[in-house]
Amino acid sequence: MSVLTLEGVAKSIGGKKLVEGLTMNVEAGEVYGFLGPNGAGKTTTIRMIVGLIRPSAGIIRIDGYDVQRERAKALAQVGAIVENPETYRYLTGRQNLVHYARLAGLRDIAQRVDEVNAIVGLGDRLDDKVKRYSLGMRQRLGVAQALLARPKLLVLDEPTNGLDPAGIREFRELMRRLAGEGMAVFVSSHLLSELELMCDRVGIIKAGRMVTEQPMADLVGGANKSAFIRVNHPDAAHQALVAAGYTVHPHPEGISLPAAEDVAVAAAVRALVKAEVDVYAVEREQESLEDTFLALTEGKSVESWTEIAAGGGHHA
Repeated sequence: MSVLTLEGVAKSIGGKKLVEGLTMNVEAGEVYGFLGPNGAGKTTTIRMIVGLIRPSAGIIRIDGYDVQRERAKALAQVGAIVENPETYRYLTGRQNLVHYARLAGLRDIAQRVDEVNAIVGLGDRLDDKVKRYSLGMRQRLGVAQALLARPKLLVLDEPTNGLDPAGIREFRELMRRLAGEGMAVFVSSHLLSELELMCDRVGIIKAGRMVTEQPMADLVGGANKSAFIRVNHPDAAHQALVAAGYTVHPHPEGISLPAAEDVAVAAAVRALVKAEVDVYAVEREQESLEDTFLALTEGKSVESWTEIAAGGGHHA
């Protein structure tokens, strides 16, 4: 079920097109990564999603509610963190949450505060003043604040800025857990390696237009990846596989089979063994999200982006 849907969304300011014809959806129970180079329109899109600015054209729906026509109902389904969460440092974490729960008009505030604390794992530190919190703890408190009203969509813009590796890992695990419980998580970040571990699907935009929207496994994995076979005699391996009809790329420590299916790799290994070449290892050469992102966003014409997207994103 789509929790967030954008249909032909556009935004222009002073005659400049910031976002153009943007269409995408975010499903319940998934972490969706929203990527693009600086100036691509990511922040503008996020501001439209959370109702801070109006689109010039198109429709944004949250849980089926039109953000423009049914604003209150739509935004009631959203929790958001934009970079560092806003908190009162001189209050405790609990006092902060109670304050925001009252602003949201929640009932059973004490119970709900305990529930979101259990989700984010601040434990007894919830009763410490926020000025004593680490950045990672403040991020957890921000997530707790965003979860108070039981939103169906969590929107995060650069949520791991400034976090150390341990804090980033904890944050990733929390997002995965929330998605596992049915929440739709929409996250924009420059930390591509982290998004690769966190996200189920990814949308990449450039110049305000969608380049591709794909499952992460298809974007960085897929069946058309090369295989690297490490051997004792690369020259003999190269000769044996060329004689067997393979297209191979030589390497000082072995050979590479471009766009090779598993069946082809297995047959190649048999051919090498038959040629008395020792096989030490077989490794998949998988592109990273960074490789694919740069291929899609650097030096490509709009026509090229469309072709890459249609081809499944396996381009470096």
